[in-house]
Amino acid sequence: MGGKCRKSLRRCCLLRLHAWEERYRQTRFSSRRVRRRVVFKHGDCNVVQGKVAKRRRKYLQDIFTTLVDAQWRWTLLVFSMNFLLSWLGFAVLWWLVLYSHGDLDPVAQANLTRVPCVKDVTTFSSCFLFSVETQHTIGYGAKHTTDECPEAIFVMCLQSLVGVMIQAFMVGIVFAKLSRPKKRTQTLLFSRNAVINQRDGQLCLMFRVGDMRKSHIIEAHVRAQLITKKVTKEGEVLPFHQYELKVGGDGEEDKIFFIWPTTIVHKINPDSPLYNLSAADMMRHRFEIVVILEGVIESTGMTTQARSSYLPNEILWGHRFETMVNFKKETGEHEVDYSQFNSTYEVDTPICSAQTLDQLMGLSTNNNNNGEPFY
Repeated sequence: MGGKCRKSLRRCCLLRLHAWEERYRQTRFSSRRVRRRVVFKHGDCNVVQGKVAKRRRKYLQDIFTTLVDAQWRWTLLVFSMNFLLSWLGFAVLWWLVLYSHGDLDPVAQANLTRVPCVKDVTTFSSCFLFSVETQHTIGYGAKHTTDECPEAIFVMCLQSLVGVMIQAFMVGIVFAKLSRPKKRTQTLLFSRNAVINQRDGQLCLMFRVGDMRKSHIIEAHVRAQLITKKVTKEGEVLPFHQYELKVGGDGEEDKIFFIWPTTIVHKINPDSPLYNLSAADMMRHRFEIVVILEGVIESTGMTTQARSSYLPNEILWGHRFETMVNFKKETGEHEVDYSQFNSTYEVDTPICSAQTLDQLMGLSTNNNNNGEPFY
């Protein structure tokens, strides 16, 4: 008796699904307008920090991070200007020392028995050259300080210390920019689209992540957040409320063994904010699913984070990802075909909400959804 009831419920479900399927297709293809993003597909956040009090002062207080985050042209400009200004500034100091000692006077220069502060430095140009040689310990041999002027010895020691500090600071900035783990994200891939289909009888949201490099991401784990508008019971409007989606390689555990492209699964169950959305409803609501992949770079030990996002019109309902990994008997290796990374194919999938599907299949009697964000 229970089997007959279940079969009749399935037939009823299929009849209702045909009507919903046509409605979903019309809604999907009519929803091609550009939508606002919080996170772009390549991972940058679409957020501008505006009207910050004393912004410049706060950036200058953390000048190291400011230069590391700056574009290369500004970093190289600061790099060059630091050295040029230090050379020029100490050239002026050397000129003042020589001027105060009278070494720039032509009459004094003609006196061969007189000991100058610096040998063979008689003009501002030679002061500049001596400044460069001193700061970088070039030491060509002709120009050198004497023990005649204590102030010259002090300036020489001061310039040596300042030169070492400038070199250490600027080399540290360039090295930090070159070794930033952010660049590692360029070889971490997210599928162009997410898909929704059934797995073991349950509707699931899926997307694919991949890594092009041979060196792996250690302790890789994935997170996903749904950003949408929410109205609280008190009537407060939260325009960008974040719901955590439970995701993982199997829909349960967020840590993945990331040696080849992996399909990340979010089970649309009663705890999911997508539980009451059908295919047509999804296209009418405005939301964004931000996906985050984090892990430790095997070669450097630094932590990296890659991001992407999916809008409703980038979620393919009733699709499944193509297989990418195949075993080659000739070489005894598992080959990954990245030409199939974004490829999907259609599968038979109910386009009603997971909540409705559970009710029709007799799997759920609870009409309340605690995770429901949509009004």
